[in-house]
Amino acid sequence: MWRYIKGGISRRFLSTSCSSARGWWDHVTPAPKDPIVTVNEAFQSDPFPHKINLGMGTYRGDDGKPFIPQCVRDAEIKIQRCKLEESNCSAVKTKFVEECVKLAYGNDSYVVKEGLFAGVPTLSGTAACRLFAEFQRHFYPESQMYLPDPTWSNHHNIWRQAEIPVKTFHYYHPDTKGLNFSALLSDVKNAPDCSFFLLHPCAHNPTGVDPTEEQWREISYQFKVKNHFPFFDMAYQGFSSGDLDKDAVALRIFLEDGHLIGCSQSFSKNMGLSEHKVGCLSVLCQSTKQVAALKSQLQLMSHAMYSSIPFHGISLVAKILSDPDVEALWREEIKVMANRIETMRTTLRQYLEKLESSFKWEHITSQVGMFCFSGLTPDQVKQLEKVFHIYMTPDGRISMAGVTTSNVACLANAIHQVTRIHEEALSSCYV
Repeated sequence: MWRYIKGGISRRFLSTSCSSARGWWDHVTPAPKDPIVTVNEAFQSDPFPHKINLGMGTYRGDDGKPFIPQCVRDAEIKIQRCKLEESNCSAVKTKFVEECVKLAYGNDSYVVKEGLFAGVPTLSGTAACRLFAEFQRHFYPESQMYLPDPTWSNHHNIWRQAEIPVKTFHYYHPDTKGLNFSALLSDVKNAPDCSFFLLHPCAHNPTGVDPTEEQWREISYQFKVKNHFPFFDMAYQGFSSGDLDKDAVALRIFLEDGHLIGCSQSFSKNMGLSEHKVGCLSVLCQSTKQVAALKSQLQLMSHAMYSSIPFHGISLVAKILSDPDVEALWREEIKVMANRIETMRTTLRQYLEKLESSFKWEHITSQVGMFCFSGLTPDQVKQLEKVFHIYMTPDGRISMAGVTTSNVACLANAIHQVTRIHEEALSSCYV
């Protein structure tokens, strides 16, 4: 029973009653740490001066430092000349989404010309995925999401937090270190009709293994047969081939085949805007009536989740994509970034092969994009960290952006050492 005194409830009584109540958060336990966060924390706490971080998901230059493309600097100068008004902010956001859709499906795509897309700016690609998961939960509450095995670890967290059941489909073949295409198709065929699938259109994270154009056409065909919904998470456009249009071929094949498509886009990597958290979620529609309905729902849900995103990053991306000169510069810089990663792949493989390891390293150059799925075991990864101060996720994923001309020889030697120990251990079993 409450005790009132002049001016309100007795403070002494409140203190006594609260102290006798059970603890509100006694039942809350620590969440498991994300493996990438764990790697970066371990790297930061290591005092060794020549340590190597191969766990990051953003691009670095050959000096090992974050890279800001010149196109971003040029766009920065241009938008500073613009007068920021509330009406202009709304127009820039609309322009931003339109330019993102053009980048995904092509300037001449009918969905662009006819305005058959609903989209909103998001807090990078993560929020785009989370917003779509919320949209899926709201309008298809009995559905589930099929994720490739493996995929970016946070995909599982995103859909589970949205209370969408998660299943996986075959993708990577550990023996060939390539695509398990037959098993992938089998899973697509055997999934219930009208299932949701998440696909990486290019530079698959974490494996670096992409389907060929012919394989994408077969996947699209089987999706059409089963009436599955494709949701593409495009976080690394440009890093697979160095060509933005070539890296979007999967989406354009699915569009050509008549699919409605969901797409998450991020500019954290290919524009070096990690700290700006710029992303976009777009969903293709069959009519302008559907566009209006979907856009209103996405706006309502995004407002409840994060209201709006910082305007500066949107302005930068919109300017880069819409200004012909700045966009042309960006396309050239993407080639430079992709070529550097490809060069590091070639160099790492050459160093390893010169060391005459009995392991096969062809997959280092056959895989593409930011990541190399090395095939190293969790124990070997631990040895790299403990003995050589080289950090990567336990699954052996190497961020090729962390490999430079100054550390590639050391990395190759360290990998050779930990794999040679494994070879010798195996040999002793047969003596």
